[in-house]
Amino acid sequence: MANDLNQTLPSGGVSLELNQLLVSGDFDLRQIGAHLDGLDEASRLGAVRSLSGRAQAHLFEAAKGVRAVRIDDLVPASCAPLQEVPHYGINSLLMFRTFAKVFCRPQAGASELWGYNRSGGFVETFVGPGYYVAYESEDGEALVDYTRLPTGKPDGWPAIIPNEARFGRFVYANMKDVLRGVSQHVTIGRAIRNGKVMDNWFALCRSGA
Repeated sequence: MANDLNQTLPSGGVSLELNQLLVSGDFDLRQIGAHLDGLDEASRLGAVRSLSGRAQAHLFEAAKGVRAVRIDDLVPASCAPLQEVPHYGINSLLMFRTFAKVFCRPQAGASELWGYNRSGGFVETFVGPGYYVAYESEDGEALVDYTRLPTGKPDGWPAIIPNEARFGRFVYANMKDVLRGVSQHVTIGRAIRNGKVMDNWFALCRSGA
């Protein structure tokens, strides 16, 4: 029987304990989601960025088919066209673990989003910004598709370049990320390259209300 989240995580949340709970594999995803929804933005991000690779892997499996991810979950309908919405993240890699996936809606009512990976000067310079198009899949998940490039971008975003350029060919080329819902602000993802599921997970926390 899953651990009682209210007993495992005291009021206000303890990031280390959340990670330990997810690593154990003995948890209820809906309780995890409710806990994250109850945190303030800074605490929620702290909890997400505490997650180890194993915790992310367990969370991804637990999230299958539980909470659908819609375009409006990634960029709320109240956002203006080309208004960026950062999702701050942590991945399961050994280096360069913190980053943000930044999304925007091309125009009102669009069924897909544009975005790129905001990873800091070094990574963006030598690897590339990793642009993508994101959209809903039929099974309630969302896909971040690096095989498609946006046809525009907000002012201030880096130049759009092919994901095969620079060292991006080792990181973003032929890649798609699957996103599953955890809570109102939090998603969990896993990378797929050339149709092959990879042992590379990441958790995202949407900034804002």
